[in-house]
Amino acid sequence: MHAGETAQDFQPFGEGYGPMLSGPFAPVRDELELSELPLLHGAIPMDLSGVYMRAGPNPRFAPQGRYHPFDGDGMVHAAQFHRGCVTYRNRWLRTDAFVEEERAGQARFHGIRETLKGRTDKRLKDSGNTDLIGHGGKALALWYMSGEAWEFDPITLQTLGVSQAIRQSGGAISAHAKVDQHTGELMFFDYGNDAPFMHYGVVGADGKLKHHVPITLPGPRLPHDLGVTEHYSILHDLPLFHDPEAMKLGRHRLAFYPEIPTRLGVIPRFGTNEQLRWFEFSPCFLYHVVNSWEDGDWLVMVGCRYMPALAADGSIDAAQTARDVAELVQRARLWRWRMNLKTGETQEQALDAERNVEFPGFNAAYTGRRTRYGYLSDQREDVILQWPGIRKYDLDSGEMLSSWSDDREHSWYSEPWFAAADEPQSEDHGYVIAFQWNAALARQTLDVFDARDLNKGPVAQLGIPRHIPVGFHGCWIAASRIAGWAERA
Repeated sequence: MHAGETAQDFQPFGEGYGPMLSGPFAPVRDELELSELPLLHGAIPMDLSGVYMRAGPNPRFAPQGRYHPFDGDGMVHAAQFHRGCVTYRNRWLRTDAFVEEERAGQARFHGIRETLKGRTDKRLKDSGNTDLIGHGGKALALWYMSGEAWEFDPITLQTLGVSQAIRQSGGAISAHAKVDQHTGELMFFDYGNDAPFMHYGVVGADGKLKHHVPITLPGPRLPHDLGVTEHYSILHDLPLFHDPEAMKLGRHRLAFYPEIPTRLGVIPRFGTNEQLRWFEFSPCFLYHVVNSWEDGDWLVMVGCRYMPALAADGSIDAAQTARDVAELVQRARLWRWRMNLKTGETQEQALDAERNVEFPGFNAAYTGRRTRYGYLSDQREDVILQWPGIRKYDLDSGEMLSSWSDDREHSWYSEPWFAAADEPQSEDHGYVIAFQWNAALARQTLDVFDARDLNKGPVAQLGIPRHIPVGFHGCWIAASRIAGWAERA
């Protein structure tokens, strides 16, 4: 920001572009590297080594037409922890679309409110602004509508180019993929408007494509995440997708179909479409999986079930449900789905039927293995993408074990992620890290919690002298998983 400018009045595109480009969502103009951040509370843990980072939209130029957060250029905000010191950095992803617009000095693409992916007259930007994962010593940035995987350096945040493994697949990668840290393999899927409508693949620890197969769906779908276990992957076929009539006109409009069940498809990690088995559950949308694992003949998947809107008579209000999802209204419950591979039996239940929680994190070293603890964002349903607190859950019982929120009215947390201590003694031995914007104080902080007990509040809180706009997903990449850490940190 420039001298005299505050985050609250920073509106580079003017009032006419709406609330998603002002206030807590206002983009920042520059890229910074800041060390010696002021310590506001506590002490920085000495046994914490790695990088916490968070993706989000930060448009470089005024948008063409109506703006949606999935449209904004991807920007990464990161905090590097090393020997009790923290360095903050932020940097745009230099995607092909970003470079083209930067050269032109103006927006050249349209947003998802204006067009569908695949149109040539109104091109849709692949911005890499949705999720971040660590793989093969690097970091990857992914996009909501399924696009390229953008590789970047987890320390400098410099864009390195596209993943050649994903490009080699001939397709794309969805907003979410999973990395098995035991094998180093990355499991992913993509989806589109042409048959067979989905593909599934595996990238090896060496960064090379090991497996890629078509997955047949009844029609175009909009799956968002997947689950993985030690031997299987769990794909999603959900009853929320593009309205067919709107698609014929080249428009992006969602519809929810309560008469269609939710289907979870179980495929061996290196399986084929013919080996895929579908299990049916109650109709819902599903943004995010916490984790999945094997339990004898059962596969268990824990995630955040988007709760459909209800009409006055208790039936599902399909139109309102679709509008809520399109407008990013968060209304979810921690949920568990179980599938018996031997008998075909299914079970599902709410682990916490009362609290609205989403954007989950957990100890990612346990990806695909039984996980007891999950860390989720406390959601406000009445304010889009405001997460005023963090909750820790026992994923076996559904009990909320601890939580933190110091200002439910004005706090905006980023997605919390678990960061293991350098020599962990248990699954939850480590820290939970998140950025926090307090709108009342116009204050940006980096908050570090003891993952064993969030009730204590931050064990360290650092001031960041710049606003971090509201964004999407975060991740933690431990020092041991970053190429050249010892020589560069």
